[in-house]
Amino acid sequence: MDLVDDNGQKLKQIFPEVFSEGKIDFKKLRQELGEHIDKNPRGERYNTTWNGKNMDRIQAHAPSTGTLRPCQEQSKEWDTTQNLYIESDNNLEVLKLLQKGQDDKRQDSKMHTIPDKHIAYG
Repeated sequence: MDLVDDNGQKLKQIFPEVFSEGKIDFKKLRQELGEHIDKNPRGERYNTTWNGKNMDRIQAHAPSTGTLRPCQEQSKEWDTTQNLYIESDNNLEVLKLLQKGQDDKRQDSKMHTIPDKHIAYG
């Protein structure tokens, strides 16, 4: 799943007229959005930022290459529990993999702190 391509396709479905030669014409997009465009001439607004934010955004949109694998030997009551414990050094990658697995069956999920089934990222 490539989030950037997916978002581009969604935008193309909503505003097909803002695309020219497969690229977004931002002037046309601004015209289509009308009053929803920020009209502050200096572009001043409140925001949250940090060093590396742009790189984080790029990584968030990059396709996932990892795999989640079950660790039955570290799990408690593997056959009966419905809870998962996911352990990783890369939380963003794990979240992307979980999102990828839920694309077809969108539902609310709850995070529990009690580990029952261990899943390793790698």
